[in-house]
Amino acid sequence: MDDAKKIALFEKTPVPNAVMQLAIPTILSSLVMVLYNLADTYFVGMLNNSIQNAAVTLAAPVLLAFNAVNNLFGVGSSSMMSRALGRRDYETVYRSSAFGFYCSIFCGLLFSLLCTVFSNPLLILLGADTNTIAATADYMLWTVNLGATPAILNVVMAYLVRAEGASLHASIGTMSGCLLNIILDPIFILPWGLNMGAAGAGCATFLSNCVACLYFFVLLFVKRKNTYVCIHPRMFGFRGSIVKGVFGVGIPASIQNLLNVTGMTVLNNFTSAFGADAVAAMGIAQKINMVPMQISMGLSQGIMPLISYNYASGNVKRMKHTLLYTVKIAITFIVTVSVSYFFFADELTRLFIQNQSIVSYGAKFLQGFCLGLPFLCMDFIAVGVFQASGMGKHALLFAILRKIVLEIPALFVLNVLFPLYGLSYAQFTAEFILSIVAVVVLIRLFRSLDSNKEVSNSENK
Repeated sequence: MDDAKKIALFEKTPVPNAVMQLAIPTILSSLVMVLYNLADTYFVGMLNNSIQNAAVTLAAPVLLAFNAVNNLFGVGSSSMMSRALGRRDYETVYRSSAFGFYCSIFCGLLFSLLCTVFSNPLLILLGADTNTIAATADYMLWTVNLGATPAILNVVMAYLVRAEGASLHASIGTMSGCLLNIILDPIFILPWGLNMGAAGAGCATFLSNCVACLYFFVLLFVKRKNTYVCIHPRMFGFRGSIVKGVFGVGIPASIQNLLNVTGMTVLNNFTSAFGADAVAAMGIAQKINMVPMQISMGLSQGIMPLISYNYASGNVKRMKHTLLYTVKIAITFIVTVSVSYFFFADELTRLFIQNQSIVSYGAKFLQGFCLGLPFLCMDFIAVGVFQASGMGKHALLFAILRKIVLEIPALFVLNVLFPLYGLSYAQFTAEFILSIVAVVVLIRLFRSLDSNKEVSNSENK
């Protein structure tokens, strides 16, 4: 995509077309990522071994923690890049991308080192017991100890490529790794293949992330004369304006993710008290629920470059049109999915495992999770607007409200009132309240932008 086409996409293309052009590849890549997560659960579930399933579930918070780095340097750098593009400040675009790239590599290596050194206390913190600790450690060897850097880097590079409007290339890179993972999973996991169990799922994920990184390196080499994404070492540095701009959006997004990890760890620890079957069921329900969640997240991430660009260029009308169109199509879709999940929870859970105890647990968990989906979708879109507009403090406030103030306390209360089964309703409780706050804050944001534009127009007359 040359410069003229990039500018036309952000400034002139009809909003529905621009949203679809940016969001559909992002949603597709998110869906493929969900499929490869579901593939892990599906093929490990074919072993009909609750300990192997529990291992994948217990390790999930650590893999989710990768997103803290992804958000810090992916969301932070891409938001900085898109806003700089809106101002035609191309040096800032180059330096922001280089900063995000090299910092993500360093953090990935540091992540691996810390998780390796503190492996035993980490496994205990995650809720692993004498039955599940060995399988969980084997899975984490590949996905975390060896695989943190490629897992983080391929996501950050997708953000950087997407920031300049190349959403399709970003999605192809992510999807290439995901599709390979789906192909490799049965070969590495099942008895007719390498029979590695949960460890095989981890090994397949590691190799797939390496392939995704390779795609982005080849892409940047081929487009080196026609891309704003720069990974040349001479453009890397700790220039104050770059660090402040990236961290201003990235740190709140990162903290938001760490709070998600904390919430998942608390949930898994509560669930582990009821045995391996309950843990395995909770993991399956979470993975199924992840499909519409990732669609919502993909949509909010897909429109971020469009929101950022028009926010920086002062086109409030186009920015508002983008948001309203996105909310309309997203909520309609997610409500439909939620209703389907509620009435077909048993059948969906049974697709992944035939153990009746796990299916019974999982269906009830899924019914609780799906009620919160429409409200979660609205919250994702609101936070995406805050991040795109450089409003990191608002995104951080929402993260604190979601987990610390609402969801984690709800886990404690609901587990006392309705042991085990109440846990899956904590997200609904939190997101319902937060979605009301999101709508109020967005209305105030656009009123403020409209007022500022009117003042600016009157001063220019």
